[in-house]
Amino acid sequence: MDNTTQRRNMLGLGAAGAVLAAGTLLDAHRAAAQAAPASLLRTVLDRGKLIVGTGSTNPPWHFEDDKGKLTGMDIAMARILAKGLFDDETKVEYIRQDPAARIPNITTGKVDVVCQFMTISPARAQLVAFSRPYYVEGAALITSPKSKYPTYKDLAAAGTAARVSVLQNVDADDLVHQALPQAQVLQLDSQANVFQAVTAGRADAGVVDASTVKWLVKRDPNAYADPGHAYQSQLYGAAVRQGDPDWLQWVNTCFSVGMYGHQTDIYDAAFMEFFGEKVPPVRKPGFPYI
Repeated sequence: MDNTTQRRNMLGLGAAGAVLAAGTLLDAHRAAAQAAPASLLRTVLDRGKLIVGTGSTNPPWHFEDDKGKLTGMDIAMARILAKGLFDDETKVEYIRQDPAARIPNITTGKVDVVCQFMTISPARAQLVAFSRPYYVEGAALITSPKSKYPTYKDLAAAGTAARVSVLQNVDADDLVHQALPQAQVLQLDSQANVFQAVTAGRADAGVVDASTVKWLVKRDPNAYADPGHAYQSQLYGAAVRQGDPDWLQWVNTCFSVGMYGHQTDIYDAAFMEFFGEKVPPVRKPGFPYI
């Protein structure tokens, strides 16, 4: 007896409730028969595995663990899809690709879906179809535990005395000054040097991705600290080929259940592992907030 049936029986819904619950349990072959003949949903189910385009060098999103196995938040999202398709989160073939290959590999059919810290934008949405967002990224400040300005309030009050490192680019000064309008900007030639400036005390703070701040603070709290300021939000989602509404709708449904519904174990565990945070407790029965 599954959990839904048990709950319905306990609530007094009896056999009728159990029949309704059992009716939702389609096996893969019956589910495939419901998809349009040309839909990728049918193809993937018949194939028996999901092909996912992703990367391997950008923690906490996609990287290799100590055993050389791919892990990260993007990998967790792929596992959620495989679990929804086959009731087996391991039935995934990962195609490791450069970020520049994300859209070409979708449009040519080399991969079924891309999970690779892909920012949703109107321009990209002209070329691929995006899933519902699974993370809200942003820029954020990172400091050292030894910093004389440990909080965002302290950094802002420091004015021109605050020195902030950032990766060199044409918008770097503006990016820093959106958070700290008076700060001195240190544009550096690599992300590693941005971090090194902070840990060495040459910079009072750095500007990097918000997810990177969470990852580094969780991984090495003796070297990094979060002063508590993130801004300039952007959405991360999965990308699929355009023109296949059945496949896109299924991916969205699977993510909704995996993030907000009754099968949230993979997402919740990954959120804690890679960002050091519990998912906010907003999954309350009642009003549909998703």
